[in-house]
Amino acid sequence: MVGIVIASHSQKLSEGVIEVARMMAENAPLAAAGGMENGDLGTSYDKILNAIDKVYSDDGVVILADMGSAVMTAEMVLEDIEYENIKILNCPLVEGAILAAMESVEGRDLEDLAERVETAHPSKKLMDD
Repeated sequence: MVGIVIASHSQKLSEGVIEVARMMAENAPLAAAGGMENGDLGTSYDKILNAIDKVYSDDGVVILADMGSAVMTAEMVLEDIEYENIKILNCPLVEGAILAAMESVEGRDLEDLAERVETAHPSKKLMDD
C-alpha cells in the first residue's frame, strides 16, 4: 500500500486528519508529521523524514501538506533522501487524506493514487440558494 504522510504546522491537526481518514480506511499506512519537536507550531524536517520512514514501502509515499512552508520543508526532505517514489500532492488536506487512504487500501499504485487525489473535485459543502 502507498504510505501517506500528513505534514502540518500542528501535531494536533495532523493527528486529527489521520483520525478522520482512518474512519474510512482504518488499515491505511498513515503517519503524522505536525508541529515542532518541542510541541510548538511549525514544520519539522525530522518529523517529516521520520514519518516517511514509518510508512515507506516499495509502493511509495504521498505527502499532503497544510500550507506553503510545510510543502517547502517536505521538498527539502525529498532533496536529501534517496527514495524516488515519493510525491507531494496538491490537494485539500482533509478530503485528500481521506481519498488517499481509501485508494491506498484499495491497492492503487502511486501514480494512479496521486492522479485520483489531485484531480478529485472538492466536495460542495453548501447548497446553492
